Amino acid sequence: MAHPKSRVSKSKKNKRRTHHKAAMPQIAICKTTGEAHMMHRAYWHEGSMYYKGQVVIQAKEAEVSED
Repeated sequence: MAHPKSRVSKSKKNKRRTHHKAAMPQIAICKTTGEAHMMHRAYWHEGSMYYKGQVVIQAKEAEVSED
């Protein structure tokens, strides 16, 4: 097994990693709401949280007071 002769410095390590860039996030369109969102992420739409086209957290109904 290979052993490094000396410790790699932080600057040397960071220079090697300069080409490791983040890719553009994948955007999907929900079939239920038509909302654009990041893939494999839950998202909010009109107060409700959706994931895979299904409601995960229901929006609270607005309370109407009669005067």
